[in-house]
Amino acid sequence: MERTVTDATLRGHVDVVQLDAATAARLPKRHRPVRPADVVTVEDVKTKSSRVWDRVVRYGPTAAEMRQILLYADLLRTVGFADMPGQRYLHRLGPVDVQRIRFRFVCRDTGEEHVQEFAFDEWLATEARWWVDRVLEADLPEQLRRDHEGPGLSVICDNCPFVQACWAGAAPGRPAQTILVHDDEDRARALADYVRAHERFREAKRVKELARAMLDDSPEGNYGENHLGWSGGNDNEETDVAAMVEEFENADLTVPMVPDTDAMVAILRRAGMVVPRRKAAGWSEDRAHHQGHAGPYAVLTAPWRACEAGPAFPFITLLLCCLYCPWRHAP
Repeated sequence: MERTVTDATLRGHVDVVQLDAATAARLPKRHRPVRPADVVTVEDVKTKSSRVWDRVVRYGPTAAEMRQILLYADLLRTVGFADMPGQRYLHRLGPVDVQRIRFRFVCRDTGEEHVQEFAFDEWLATEARWWVDRVLEADLPEQLRRDHEGPGLSVICDNCPFVQACWAGAAPGRPAQTILVHDDEDRARALADYVRAHERFREAKRVKELARAMLDDSPEGNYGENHLGWSGGNDNEETDVAAMVEEFENADLTVPMVPDTDAMVAILRRAGMVVPRRKAAGWSEDRAHHQGHAGPYAVLTAPWRACEAGPAFPFITLLLCCLYCPWRHAP
């Protein structure tokens, strides 16, 4: 059950607060936890899609998520629970000595959970409060650093209730990001960013293609800090409609007469149930048979001359030079 914390500046809803034995003993007996925690712990539950699940498991909470839970814990340590119906018995505890914060990440698509715990850090909580103070001091969004790219480029901005306030002023039919350009200096900076990003993309694409070719006959597994997996076979997942029908019947839910996968998925999620998934049907041949090129080759009559052209020669020509070089199979 969510609990509310508030002061003169902030107001939030904490997903879970686990009290230790000493703090729980100060509550009426009917409100005491059956199994107290070893230390007072604030827990924040975050749901994530499978698209970002690997990033969550690898890197943990974002800076914004960390600020949020630190502020909740700091409010409990300095003020305590808010004085409001349904939690006045908690409000009478006064400030609570929070010692630990916990994130419980839940994958919306599979039901998988990933838990991360941290000791409460007063310095980080002070930094989070400083961040709030700087936001409140600003008169305009332009005075603050933007954390996201804006509507059309960021899902967070697309679903933010304050998007119009943050991105107002763009001409009709133009992207909201045009408000970030005020003069020729801004245009020059944006153009330089574009050119630099394009150059990095081209180099990254070259490195990626080379690494992909080097790993072609490598088996799946963990190598160093990364996991190698192949998606050319049956590794893609899809919603298991047959299993969903069984879930509906087991939960006494009405099974649609006409199959409607999206509607059934929505019903299961609203009911807090896991959507069953299965391996999608894919290629049965060896993955090496599917490494064709998107377009036809451009045959050069004298490809070795690319080596004489120097770095200014088009990059694709250098690749074709290797492709058609008569000595490319030599040691």
